[in-house]
Amino acid sequence: MNFTPHAPRSSAPRALLALAVLMLSAACTTSGDSGGESEASCAYVVMYQNRTYSALPNAKITVGEKLGPATRPPCNDTPNDPKDEPTAPAPVAAYAVEGVDPDMAIWTEGASDDVIFVADEYDKELPPEVKKLIGRS
Repeated sequence: MNFTPHAPRSSAPRALLALAVLMLSAACTTSGDSGGESEASCAYVVMYQNRTYSALPNAKITVGEKLGPATRPPCNDTPNDPKDEPTAPAPVAAYAVEGVDPDMAIWTEGASDDVIFVADEYDKELPPEVKKLIGRS
């Protein structure tokens, strides 16, 4: 039997996305009067034109033209908690990011100036345009 080894796949894009999600999870998790335990927190995502976009921090972007309405899905990570976030979608405006097709990535009002929202279909392999914005060419 002949065995031909395949070239190893780079895990850098997957590791980068995992790190970004971990950083956002840590940043968004709050500790309250729960005996020292952290409370759950929702992912920082938006919906725009029937696509889900997830936040990716530490991007150097230039915000472009206003694209139209987007929504932040409701968060109800702790049912029966009266202090939980609203369970209705929150409207936000979506904006283009210069140099990137809006099908790949957008920015939304209210987001930090260094956050880019990347379409979820690119979670395994970031497009070169996005890699450039986060310093990974």
